[in-house]
Amino acid sequence: MNGNQIAAELRRKITAGEYTYGSRMPSVRDLAAEYGVSQQTAAAAYANLEATGMVRVGRGVQGTIVTAGPAADAHLGHFSPPDLAAADAAWKPVNGGTASEETVSVRQVTADALMAEWGIPEGTGVVERVRIRCVDDTPVQHKVTVVPLAVAGKRPEGYDGIPPMLAPVGAEPVKPPRGVRMADWLGWDLAHTQWSITVEPMTAGAADVLGVSEGVPAFRILAVARDSDGSTVYATATTVPLHHRITLDIMED
Repeated sequence: MNGNQIAAELRRKITAGEYTYGSRMPSVRDLAAEYGVSQQTAAAAYANLEATGMVRVGRGVQGTIVTAGPAADAHLGHFSPPDLAAADAAWKPVNGGTASEETVSVRQVTADALMAEWGIPEGTGVVERVRIRCVDDTPVQHKVTVVPLAVAGKRPEGYDGIPPMLAPVGAEPVKPPRGVRMADWLGWDLAHTQWSITVEPMTAGAADVLGVSEGVPAFRILAVARDSDGSTVYATATTVPLHHRITLDIMED
């Protein structure tokens, strides 16, 4: 295991309460022995956790102390989309600049354990689409959308081209009429979307695109959309560097 993987496992243990707030973590030497890695790798794991506020790394007898409390969910309320005709303003540079978005990868894969956590059974065939958002040609967001094959293969009524969700990289973008949700245009049964925003170590793919080291903390914005039966229609995971800002409008019904 590398330092990022050890940090991820320790983070899960802290949020699960195996290491409680104020408790002392194993020494670097003991952690290295536990995972069969060098002390340098163990120290890197603790540095990763310290950078995200999970622990405080001391020297000598001070040791490494847990500074994170039990995990909790903060539900921000019910979100109703505003006028979809204004959806172009959903993301934009704060201080000016030219925004752009490009699909860089489209592939059919088998759902893994992570996708199973999103409600897509492991082993299910899915389409994975990766998009990069840029400001003045500088990558600022890494976005992965996963759609079960049975859902991705749907076409809009009266449309006989390649299903939009299966369009390859480089194909002319196919968009719904202005003011119409993509899900409605494709005939998806979309009843509920749950969003979660956490700070997680960047994956190798996101780190490579954004030009930083793997494991650097970043916002992870996860949206899981489900149909009226509770089955996952799609899941989107967006990685955003911590210096960016995330906003949410709560609309009155």
